[in-house]
Amino acid sequence: MFSFGTRSEYLAMTFPDITPELKSFAPALRGRLLPNQSLAELTWFRVGGPAQALLMPEDEDDLAYFLGALPANVPVTVIGLGSNLIVRDGGVAGVVVRLGRGFNEIAVDGTTVHAGTAVPDVKVARAAQEAGLAGLAFLRGIPGAIGGALRMNGGAYGRETKDALVSVRAVDRAGRIHELSNADMGYSYRHCGAAEDLIFTQATFQATPGDRATIAAEMDKITESREATQPIKSRTGGSTFKNPPGKKAWELIDAAGCRGLIVGGAQVSELHCNFLINLGTATAADIEQLGETVRKRVRDTSGVELEWEIKRIGQA
Repeated sequence: MFSFGTRSEYLAMTFPDITPELKSFAPALRGRLLPNQSLAELTWFRVGGPAQALLMPEDEDDLAYFLGALPANVPVTVIGLGSNLIVRDGGVAGVVVRLGRGFNEIAVDGTTVHAGTAVPDVKVARAAQEAGLAGLAFLRGIPGAIGGALRMNGGAYGRETKDALVSVRAVDRAGRIHELSNADMGYSYRHCGAAEDLIFTQATFQATPGDRATIAAEMDKITESREATQPIKSRTGGSTFKNPPGKKAWELIDAAGCRGLIVGGAQVSELHCNFLINLGTATAADIEQLGETVRKRVRDTSGVELEWEIKRIGQA
């Protein structure tokens, strides 16, 4: 555990540079491999330490090649657009994978939509709308990219990823490429049962013919609802906790007196109290401590144990 106490000291923390050795294992890598790359700028909270090595592969084959050459004892962590993520202040050891340009294509084939996992959810919703395809408008309400929606069975406004998904392409830790069906993903509420070491690279969705204007109106309604009820213009990470069975997390948090609660530079949103906000000076530790404080108060007042929906990675 690092002993640094201020945000600037956290951000100045560096790991030993392992990229030359990693490149020696995979000399034909076409993507970028950067040492001690700050991750704060890659998350919506804008907090957290560096990646010891940040990999941005060129495409699926490049990713498979690198993982196949990487020694098994090197940790691998995947991040997407950083919308539902806390990177702890100590940073992330090993290799952090972030998919980019080679994973951002969208293709429409009849009523089927293929999307790379780096594509923002909203862009897939728009592509389907422009093609006159219904059933994917709910993606407008999910922050982040398709990869995150796949890993968490992301959902909004009455539908979840599992309701539209046909299949997924993925690369495992040994560099092998897999194709998984919807059933293979083992979905339940905000949970995916697929192996944790799988890095999703592409998804195929099934839509239905629809009216472009009607779908556009549905998406506009989702946009208006989000803007009216969620602090989407703040430094936030989306819904913090999963809804317990038969209950709503925000109601439990509100009843526990946590609306507006502040720890350090982090605050429970006044607008929607299942959202945590970086007021501008927060560290990752502030945000996580605030979340744990909320969990304790909810447990003490209602007996309900809130489960984190936001993913937390790295070391404190």
